[in-house]
Amino acid sequence: MRGPESTGEEIQAGEAAALRLAEGVPLREALDVGDPRAWLALDLGARVVRHGYRPEFIPAWEAAAPLPARLRLPGAFELLDEARLALVLCHRDGRLRERALGRAAGRPGLLALVVVRTTDWAEPVRHRARELLRAHLDAEAAVALAPLVLLLGRRDRGDFAVDLLGQVLRAAPPERLSPLLAHPDRAVRRFTYRLAVERGALSPVELARAAAEDADTVVQTLCADAALAGGRTDDDVLALLLAARNPGVRSAGVTALRRAGRPEQAEAFLADRAAMVRACARYVVRQYGGDPAAWYRARCAGPRDEALPPGAVVGLAECGERADAALLWPLVGHPVPGVRARAVAGLRLLDVAEARRLEPLLEDPAPGVVREVTAALLPSARSLDAGRLTGLLAAERPRHQRVAAFRLLDACGGLVRLRAAVASLDDPDEKLRHWAGQSVQAWRPSADVPAGAAEVGGLLDRARHLFSDHVLKRRKWGAGVRG
Repeated sequence: MRGPESTGEEIQAGEAAALRLAEGVPLREALDVGDPRAWLALDLGARVVRHGYRPEFIPAWEAAAPLPARLRLPGAFELLDEARLALVLCHRDGRLRERALGRAAGRPGLLALVVVRTTDWAEPVRHRARELLRAHLDAEAAVALAPLVLLLGRRDRGDFAVDLLGQVLRAAPPERLSPLLAHPDRAVRRFTYRLAVERGALSPVELARAAAEDADTVVQTLCADAALAGGRTDDDVLALLLAARNPGVRSAGVTALRRAGRPEQAEAFLADRAAMVRACARYVVRQYGGDPAAWYRARCAGPRDEALPPGAVVGLAECGERADAALLWPLVGHPVPGVRARAVAGLRLLDVAEARRLEPLLEDPAPGVVREVTAALLPSARSLDAGRLTGLLAAERPRHQRVAAFRLLDACGGLVRLRAAVASLDDPDEKLRHWAGQSVQAWRPSADVPAGAAEVGGLLDRARHLFSDHVLKRRKWGAGVRG
């Protein structure tokens, strides 16, 4: 009964809704009929049995407002209003659920529960619900019930309703799809855009706009590919794709510039902020005989050029040679932080990052620069000045500098790592304190740690709160510390 999407809170909400329905509250007031999860919660909450809750072991709503005693007799269902019929559609007795389906015909407010019953475990109930849904699901109802149908599609036996939904929406007028194309649920948008592409219901411009504006990457890729299908390179389509925020959509537009024969327009994306877009731009430029590396070298020749885009700097490293480090080293002192960070990243890509020259940049005021420097220095952490790094752990230092110093000292291992971790247990930043605690707990003496070193015992004692007495004693013994 319980689907993977059910939670304890939803079950409790379903039980509460069932009690309200049993007390005669109208269906639209008892639960949010526009929320597909509300119907699933009602389905489960109306029949869930709390063993020990009552001696009869029945759901709370049946105990509070029992159904008519002669409910199983012919004609008894005619006495039930919509709220009580909704409860019977969720009843734990499958024979009652099946009979209730016969009274649900012609009641649009109960069609959502008919959809739920199409996944029922009891075959007679499931079969009757499917016949009823096939007879009553029109375009208007399909739009309203699409979120519920697609949510149920994640369950066993949920494929029938999803297939029927697709059939109805394929035959519906294109304007009927508009509410679903803008639906907040991404699963609904994905399903509807696939149908729209299959039907050809959207123009290339509409598809390009959806690719550029939708927040879901699946929809973006689907619509971008459809907008460019058949080799289309319309100006308005390309303009939308090239201006998109998502790198995948921009890269599709840049690649299409090759078919359009516009390498000069692709050249403008050689310095894009996304590596994927830069790679596509280099491909297009090369297809028309251009030399991206030469373009990058020309752009990076001015080490003080404040108009230099950071993407051009790292782009040089992506397609250049180790000799191009001569252009990158001056850029680590560039006035723009983004350029400095990309210059360090480029040196790391070219495998020419010299620890001695990069180490002073650990005190750079820009967090992005320090992150790149840290990534470049991690492989050679043991060769760095541990005393200088320890000084960067001081509480008055900016957080990004303290984090970088901790990462590098932690990578050194041995006693250096333990000292840094214990020193950071009192750091002002909660995350850094947490990382330091994890490092202390995971620390084990390495070969370069002298056995029985009194300093190790003192450091472990300072971190006593991280261990039980037994574990602390074992850690000291492992380091050769007695007493």
